[in-house]
Amino acid sequence: MRSGGIRKAAAGVAAAGALAGVFGCTPAEQGSGAGADGQHRSPVHIEVPSARPADGGAGGKDSQEGKGAHRSGGGSGGKARASDGGPRATAGSTGSTGATASAGSAGSGGRTRPVPAPRTDAPVLWSRGDSGLAVRRLQARLRQVGWLAEGPTGTYGDATEQAVRGFQGKRGLPVTGRSDTVTWQRLRAMTHEPGQWELYLMGGQPAGAPDARCLTGRVLCIDKTTRTLRWMIDGRTVSTMAVRFGTEATPTRDGVFKVYWKSRHHVSTIYHSPMPYAMFFSGGQAVHYSSDFAARGYAGGSHGCVNVRDEAAIAQLFAQVKEGDKVVVHW
Repeated sequence: MRSGGIRKAAAGVAAAGALAGVFGCTPAEQGSGAGADGQHRSPVHIEVPSARPADGGAGGKDSQEGKGAHRSGGGSGGKARASDGGPRATAGSTGSTGATASAGSAGSGGRTRPVPAPRTDAPVLWSRGDSGLAVRRLQARLRQVGWLAEGPTGTYGDATEQAVRGFQGKRGLPVTGRSDTVTWQRLRAMTHEPGQWELYLMGGQPAGAPDARCLTGRVLCIDKTTRTLRWMIDGRTVSTMAVRFGTEATPTRDGVFKVYWKSRHHVSTIYHSPMPYAMFFSGGQAVHYSSDFAARGYAGGSHGCVNVRDEAAIAQLFAQVKEGDKVVVHW
């Protein structure tokens, strides 16, 4: 063979190889004129892409076709199926990532379509009119991030709905006022599990069993665990009421004391705040009515005193307690 003929043959082979590389097709194994199914095949098979673009579905997911995983057409989220006429690549075609790419995918002139917005119809957990402990927990967490001012009530009303709307708008979520799964998951990630006194800011818990030191005589039996006060005479409970204690910086002292002074219209000389119906038992610490406790519940705290929020109840207690009566503060 002449040298010119050799050069033309080599050029033809190179052109075929380059064309195969452009379309991602692979040549059959050398020396084999038949495929795995026994049908005769050309050494090089090239499939020309269809003129019809791939069907860009809204799912944005990869489809599974045949035995291998094929990435559907439409580059960024398009979805093509054999049943609706979408183009399919040959079984041996390989792209740069090893996955088979169908015609119309982004790459060599492929046309891409915008990714649709995510769906917003997340299942609703709670909404206006619902009630129960789960709603109370939702409200406590909304309070932790400053979206709800009032204490948890356990009822999903206007204030809770507005708080949820504000939270959703701040985080770029659909503003519905209904607590769906997405809103709840975002809120949980930003807050901690509410404790007993976050769930019941205004008290309402039953009093625990009285301390043994409260079972004789006239005693103000004050339980820090259940945050209650029992007024007891010779082991009999006359009345009970919710109470609030000092903060970590100014804690209420534990122990056994006596009422050493009563002051009906007392005003603190240190903090200049009113302390009506004050019954002092340890230094400047006293049992007294607190308008702050009545308004804010356990969201606040005292400077060491035992606060009562029920004014009518403490007015009756003040009239019955005498100086010298025992005071027991216990856990």
